[in-house]
Amino acid sequence: MDAIIKKFPEARSEAPGERPTREEAEAAVELLIRWAGDDPAREGLRETPARVAKAYEELFGGYRQDAAAALGRVFEEVGGYDDVVLVRNIDFHSHCEHHMVPIIGKAHVAYLPAGPVLGLSKISRVVDIFARRLQTQEKMTVQIASAIEEALQPRGVAVVLEAEHLCMAMRGVRTKGSTTITTAFHGIFAKDRQERDRVLSMMRLSA
Repeated sequence: MDAIIKKFPEARSEAPGERPTREEAEAAVELLIRWAGDDPAREGLRETPARVAKAYEELFGGYRQDAAAALGRVFEEVGGYDDVVLVRNIDFHSHCEHHMVPIIGKAHVAYLPAGPVLGLSKISRVVDIFARRLQTQEKMTVQIASAIEEALQPRGVAVVLEAEHLCMAMRGVRTKGSTTITTAFHGIFAKDRQERDRVLSMMRLSA
């Protein structure tokens, strides 16, 4: 685990710096309500600061979880299996680090084992851990691929994220329904076009 954190500091469980108190977080939400032009003392908003602080604990819980620990256990007994392992259509919800507006999408994660394999739920788990942080889609794609590569040392890793960014749909150009696709290919999937096309075909995406 220490080796993963040294090589990929984004796998740390806590964000750097001292964490503010719940009271400080609620006061910040109250200030934002006032800045937006509403009255935090009115009936519908009285409990909002507390609700937002509680929601943020869940939405950004990835800062208090270790991707390295989630991927720590592997399984050696695979019955001779040595082909692609793919978990497709993993739903995720993240937040844009530029505007703190939701990113909603699906992850497709594949690897070509070099022996041991991961529990399938661990792949979904690592996606969720990195999603529950302030993110860019590009960075999150690389984080997922790098964490799996470091934990498992497979022959290859392929990660594709498809997501809608509500910072584009709700503000600025207000482009609704558009999706962004990002990819990360490590090992054989980076070097061998035929293998890369094969795994993309398995994901039902255009090569």
